[in-house]
Amino acid sequence: MDYITPVVDDPYTFGAIAAANALSDLYAMGARPTLALNLVGYPVKSLPLGVLEQILRGGADKVAEAGASLVGGHSVDDHEPKYGLAVTGLVHPDQVVRNMGARPGDRLVLTKPLGLGILTTGIDRGLVNETTIGRAVAVMTTLNANAAQAMLAVGVHAATDVTGFGLLGHLREMLAASGGAGRVWLEAVPVLDQAWDLAAAGCVPDGSYNNFHYLESFVMWDERIERPARLVLCDAQTSGGLLLAVSPERTDDLLAALQEQATPAAVVIGEVVAEGPAGHITVTSKLATDD
Repeated sequence: MDYITPVVDDPYTFGAIAAANALSDLYAMGARPTLALNLVGYPVKSLPLGVLEQILRGGADKVAEAGASLVGGHSVDDHEPKYGLAVTGLVHPDQVVRNMGARPGDRLVLTKPLGLGILTTGIDRGLVNETTIGRAVAVMTTLNANAAQAMLAVGVHAATDVTGFGLLGHLREMLAASGGAGRVWLEAVPVLDQAWDLAAAGCVPDGSYNNFHYLESFVMWDERIERPARLVLCDAQTSGGLLLAVSPERTDDLLAALQEQATPAAVVIGEVVAEGPAGHITVTSKLATDD
């Protein structure tokens, strides 16, 4: 179950994003969505019901794209719009993928670019150009279904979707549960372009700052990495991608499968290491690893 407040102005697009975001938890476990229920909070006295209709239509179309059935839901009168889904899916017990089980030597593969929380904050403040808005919307409305299919076809040791805790927050969860540590290469991480400038200007959501402060005792930063870049790696995502831990021997096969499944942003961003306390992360650069 997951629901969010609006991250874009268009109600139909907001509904589609919220639905894709809610479905991601199933895809991260290798499950196929089957049923969904609408979860709605709506200010019926201050917004026309036509706006709600568009939100629900966006969500319904995204659920249909996922091949699931929308079978009802529940709504309450609220002071601001909220929308999401309670979703149910199916997966064979032998194919369940969990956010634990990553092994030293595993490569870390990310399937969508970061910066969505920063960009949606910029959209709210009127600071983001139309081209970047279009790119961000395309990322957020893309289901993680194809990435999940590639993951299941090749086989991975662990997976999680990257949402509100940011890349490093969700990676920390995976590493702590797996009993390992990790290394991330800053230059390898895909990021939507305008997010860098917005982060440097302080246009960062509270959730991303919260992630950054929470992770202070778990992340060791290369001293050359400046604060804006650190915030980007901690940025709270909406409908982000999957983070996959895969053996070195299967990494090329996974990347090829992701390309075949039209997941062009998928890249290796780091690795699981045996050195260091469980759940701790070192963030450096490819240049630094060559020193």
